[in-house]
Amino acid sequence: MLHVTANGHKLEVSEHTTYDQLAKKMQLKENVMLVQVGINRLKELHKEVLDGEEIEFLDTGSSPGYLTYKRSINLLLCKAVHDILGEEAGRNIVILHSVGNAYYYELDTDEVSFSDESASLIEKRMQELVEEDIPIEKYNMRTEEALEHFEQQKRMDKVNLIKYRRSSRTNMYCLGGYEDYFYGYMVPSTGRLKVFKIEYKKPYLLLRLPKRREPGVLPPLEERPKLLRVLERSKEWSNTMHVAHVGDLNEVITKGQISDLILVQEALQENLLYRIARDITKQGKKIILIAGPSSSGKTTFSHRLAVQLRITGLNPHPIALDDFFKDRMLAPLDENGEYDFESIECLQIDLFNQCMNDLLEGKEVIMPRYNFISGFSEWYEKPMKIEKNDVLIIEGIHGLNDQLTQLLPAKYKYKIYVSALTQLALDQHNRIPTTDGRLIRRIVRDARCRGTDAQSTIARWNSVRAGEEKNIFPFQENADVMFNSAQVYELAVLKQYAEPLLFAVSRDSKEYQEAKRLLKFFDYFLNIRSEEIPRSSILREFIGGGCFQV
Repeated sequence: MLHVTANGHKLEVSEHTTYDQLAKKMQLKENVMLVQVGINRLKELHKEVLDGEEIEFLDTGSSPGYLTYKRSINLLLCKAVHDILGEEAGRNIVILHSVGNAYYYELDTDEVSFSDESASLIEKRMQELVEEDIPIEKYNMRTEEALEHFEQQKRMDKVNLIKYRRSSRTNMYCLGGYEDYFYGYMVPSTGRLKVFKIEYKKPYLLLRLPKRREPGVLPPLEERPKLLRVLERSKEWSNTMHVAHVGDLNEVITKGQISDLILVQEALQENLLYRIARDITKQGKKIILIAGPSSSGKTTFSHRLAVQLRITGLNPHPIALDDFFKDRMLAPLDENGEYDFESIECLQIDLFNQCMNDLLEGKEVIMPRYNFISGFSEWYEKPMKIEKNDVLIIEGIHGLNDQLTQLLPAKYKYKIYVSALTQLALDQHNRIPTTDGRLIRRIVRDARCRGTDAQSTIARWNSVRAGEEKNIFPFQENADVMFNSAQVYELAVLKQYAEPLLFAVSRDSKEYQEAKRLLKFFDYFLNIRSEEIPRSSILREFIGGGCFQV
């Protein structure tokens, strides 16, 4: 018999017992997806329990468990598409976007297309596979064999991804005869994938999913048309640059064409900045509000927009929303009794609206200045006044929340949402989460600018994400325009900065699990030298060497 501790309970189990069998013996809910051994080691449920282990079963309420659910149901959908629409469709289904709680797919083939009827049949097939509780088998083969395997199937996105990996072995997953390569863990069988909905929304097939903390409930579809449009534009940019997947990027690097790619990417962003500036000028806007989640490059975006506004004849003035903080003692508290500095209630909203309206009316205004050391509001000595061609650029997380600018004339306001929406994918069936790109940016910037190590940045990330979910994402559709600050090449640049920081994360820490995952992720990328990056690039906000004061 083996002696283990599972979810705090000391148990005896037979040799060769799997984690899946142990979970069922403990009568745990079916939304258990993964197991954590010790404080930071993840294992799939099909593996066998070892003597003396301390085990915690992870459900979809945990980040690793939820990612495992989404990854596994993605495989389930690909299998169903293969069964209903044929081998060509199963090979060429592409996961494009994640919007709200839905994945958006398209078919990269002219042989067949999605429809209401096919969506219904695909959903029915997925439900059948769930009812049958078919095992998801994992095995590995030599990387050379995997390359030959995918070449024979004409799955060149997989070939181009795998051929640049240094690993001699490649993990494969098989579901009912359908084989695929996935980056990350899977559930042991299809019976755990019960909550989903398939819809056809021309031209996309939508896979709707439960929220992380509500695993048994399928929420209504979140309509985010502006976000979807900016994602579609990012896809068009990827097509323009002929770089949709990591393998494509590595091909460009090996052929010595990366300088041209960087110039095209930067030109596409600069052209969009000019069009935004021209729109602001044409509409006579006076107050430009910029908001977005952490590490989106908002500060560099503001500087670059200011340059374009000068070209159109306007004179921009930056205003820091943080200067309107209430005295620290007046800040609201969160559920843990700590100051909640990300709450809109931290701001002197009435004072902000008064100052902005007075400036719009041509008055001289003494502006507040927040002292972050003392925690008290102070005042600038020199008054501020704006002229006819002056505009105000206000950057802050609450810029899109109408509560902030409720007393300002709508005709003067122009709202911009900036986020790093990673358009690059590993391959057709493995997308790169936007949050990964932003976390990597933050790890690099925090180490360079704030002296914060990667372990500390990772430890705070969930709290940062929770603040974004509350204060930023609900208001993103209020924007007049959205700007994607992600660059198709950036992860290959950030790799050389992030890897040493991630290797420094202690193996005995809870954060090591995430650091290890990101290090494995970087194995897919070749390096790009930072010297290739223009000084005005948004990426310079994170790696340094830029021409703007950020």
